[in-house]
Amino acid sequence: MRPSWEGAAAVRDDAPSDADLWARGDEHAFGELYDRYAEAVWNHAYRLTASWSTAEDLTSATFLTAWRRRNEMTLVRDSALPWLFTVTGNLARSEFRRKARFSRLLLRVPRNDVQRDHADEVASSLDHESRLSRVLAAVERLPRAEREAVELVLLGELPVAEAAEALGVAEVSVRSRISRARTRLRKELADDTLGVE
Repeated sequence: MRPSWEGAAAVRDDAPSDADLWARGDEHAFGELYDRYAEAVWNHAYRLTASWSTAEDLTSATFLTAWRRRNEMTLVRDSALPWLFTVTGNLARSEFRRKARFSRLLLRVPRNDVQRDHADEVASSLDHESRLSRVLAAVERLPRAEREAVELVLLGELPVAEAAEALGVAEVSVRSRISRARTRLRKELADDTLGVE
């Protein structure tokens, strides 16, 4: 069995590689890639958003984007996962900006006309999701280079070498970015330790 990331399906040694599946480009091959990586992409999306439903939406959008842009995809060490994680990160940032705009718009609406959604009340009461949201907000405020490294290595759990290849930089640069990001995050999140130790 080939090693897999958290949530990625274990791959038999005799199974076709990601490159073989991608080169075939048919629906069956794409379905195999989906089965192989959907859970890992969902886990990554959840770490980026702290929302189960948003993670589901981002997972679907990631694979839809992958299907539409299959001719532009770049494999990293014969794996589709780094590219899928990059797409998920880009979609999560777009979703974060969209929600921020929507929240600002809601502040302009008179309070007595807005009913709170019960699901939002339940979600906001969960301590873990609240802490994770604070961490993700802090990650979002990091400089772009540090944020991308954190999303791939700390949140996405990609090896440094593969993150470096996906980002087009040297491994030492990724390690340096992670170190600087951890320092910033420790200062900003003194009592939240999710992934910054």
